[in-house]
Amino acid sequence: MIDAIKQDADTRMGKSSDALQQAFARIRTGRASPSLLDGIEVPYYGTDTPLNQIASVTVEDARTLMISPWEKPLIPEIEKAILRSDLGLTPSTTGEVIRLPLPALTEETRKDLTRQARHEAENARVAVRNIRRDAIHEVRELVKAKEASADDVHRAEDEIQKLTDRRIAEIDHALGEKESDLLEI
Repeated sequence: MIDAIKQDADTRMGKSSDALQQAFARIRTGRASPSLLDGIEVPYYGTDTPLNQIASVTVEDARTLMISPWEKPLIPEIEKAILRSDLGLTPSTTGEVIRLPLPALTEETRKDLTRQARHEAENARVAVRNIRRDAIHEVRELVKAKEASADDVHRAEDEIQKLTDRRIAEIDHALGEKESDLLEI
């Protein structure tokens, strides 16, 4: 039973780390990346649909994304969706493709994006700590139900803490990489 609780906590902490990586992918750096547009949804036949399901997003060069919609009437809708997003990018349409030039990051923009990355990392740390709290609570409930000894619970708490420390170290490492990526000129 204790092993199942630890395994569940490890899985949930891993999902928090994965969610952080996805959040970092949406924070733009100086380079173009199709994952930058992952959060954009476009109205398509009355349903908000992710951009990557109605168009091909490719990197044209280091600072330009090219969006090729599968249906030409979607071009204005895609442009509106990009302008509504908080990316601060302006699309330019040339016939059947939309080009999305990424402007060079200013020092102020870099600081704002770094602040946003730190905020996302702190949210991930809080999620990991909440998972630790829940797991330790579940383990302590086993003692009350007389399903585990106090020594087993103490060992399990130590192992859960080690899991937590490892996941938080991963989050800090990912944040350090993202910050260096953002501050790179």
